[in-house]
Amino acid sequence: MATDDHGFAYYCYLCSTWIAIIALVQLVIKTCTIFCTKTRHPPSPRALPIIGHLHLLSSSLPNSLKTLAGQYGPLMLIRFGSTPVFVVSDARTAREILKTHDVDFASKFTLAFGLSKFDIYDGYTFFNAEYGTYWRFMKKLCMTKLFAGTQLDRFIHIREQETLKLLRSLVEKSRAGQPCDLGEELSVLSSNIICRMAIGKRCIENPNLPVEIRNLIGDIMKNAAKFSFNEVFGPFSRFDFLGKGQRLVSATCKYDRLMEQLMKKYEEQVELINGGDHDGEKDVMDILMETFKDNNAELKLTRMHIKKFFLEIFFAGVETMAAAMQSAITELIQNPTVFTKLREEICMTVGSDHRLVKESDVPNLPFLQAVVKETLRLSPVGSLRARQCNVDSKINGYDIKAGSRILINGYAIMRDSNTWDRPDEFMPERFLPAKSTDSSEDHHPALDFKGDQDFHYLPFGSGRRACVGASHGLVVTLSTIGMLVQCFDWELKDADKIDTKTTGYSGSRALPLACYPTTSFDPTKA
Repeated sequence: MATDDHGFAYYCYLCSTWIAIIALVQLVIKTCTIFCTKTRHPPSPRALPIIGHLHLLSSSLPNSLKTLAGQYGPLMLIRFGSTPVFVVSDARTAREILKTHDVDFASKFTLAFGLSKFDIYDGYTFFNAEYGTYWRFMKKLCMTKLFAGTQLDRFIHIREQETLKLLRSLVEKSRAGQPCDLGEELSVLSSNIICRMAIGKRCIENPNLPVEIRNLIGDIMKNAAKFSFNEVFGPFSRFDFLGKGQRLVSATCKYDRLMEQLMKKYEEQVELINGGDHDGEKDVMDILMETFKDNNAELKLTRMHIKKFFLEIFFAGVETMAAAMQSAITELIQNPTVFTKLREEICMTVGSDHRLVKESDVPNLPFLQAVVKETLRLSPVGSLRARQCNVDSKINGYDIKAGSRILINGYAIMRDSNTWDRPDEFMPERFLPAKSTDSSEDHHPALDFKGDQDFHYLPFGSGRRACVGASHGLVVTLSTIGMLVQCFDWELKDADKIDTKTTGYSGSRALPLACYPTTSFDPTKA
């Protein structure tokens, strides 16, 4: 027994010595950096050895960074363990990075860098790729053939069909007097739309495929979400003590096997891909497999690139759209005056007894646009925008070395009390022109969703690395919210348990939105 105690004491002594040595080395390095160079760093809280500033951060990362910015300024240096990250929390500094020096900060990095070792597609990302040949090639492909401009019209029939399915499901629950998990319903809608856009031909053959893919993506996200804050950012993030990393790898491998099967089916039917189909009949997999097979393509795609690309659009397209729509309905339920005003606008523009809201109606529904803008201001789908510096730069008089990581805190910028009146309140009217009788000065009618002019509003980022799927996401979100308000009244199942907290970096709700839909305009008879 004494021997065991002696061994334990010796082990503690070794650990303490190791920690002390690391702390001393960090102090020496920091001192040498200060006295041996002329580098000017932005303000930073006092860091602890090994963990850096993790003790000052919470799982609500955007909010805790906003609080720190109130003490240390709009550009500060925060250490996630041993990794330094420059955090931007105001519009003026964001403009410097996203517009004035956009090219110099055009690369990105993965915020949850502690999980990268459990990503079997690590190094094949498009969304977080370095600014270079591959990223420019894929961005061009997205803008010209997939998700922007007139290309969106190719998928309008998919969006209309899937939205009508959602409305019919809600009508059935209304007739039965049953509650629904609206977040789940919206997630199914988003998933079905993305799957049919991405692999429509296979969905025709196997109608259950969207459910299968959604379950696989859900397993990956659930396993990723099980990691604690310290397991992602802390000094022991490289270890997999509890086996969570292996379970995440296992879940991703199941997705990989399914995608490999789908790609082989497309290869077996290559004559359908290259046999003269019109662009409007091609899904996203068709286009990518054509590029994969094209030996004269500007860049050679690999199977891993394609699988990772689909994984990223499933993540971004499903979770973020569903989260944005759920947030909007949550705000409307909690603000019945706003709900009534929006329905009145829809009735005046579209008519209450004739037809459903269409995507083409949205430009004539300014209050609907204002509601969605205000929702995305309060609950942005991507609160933290990651950038990486490509060259030595100077921002706000501080030195930013090449390779430095930057986080632009959209949450803090869009709740800045210097810009927004009552920033924590839901006030869609702030995005409408001021009336002559309106004494409030908080009106921003010129702000649009792009975020490329006024950097006080950045729901989808800005510059070269703005969200490539923003146009698609907005089309779905705006028209769906319009239909849900036009067709149903909403009553919360547990009004005292409504939860406005979010989880994850996408802004998804921590708890389901359980409510009763009551049909006010039957879409099945429109």
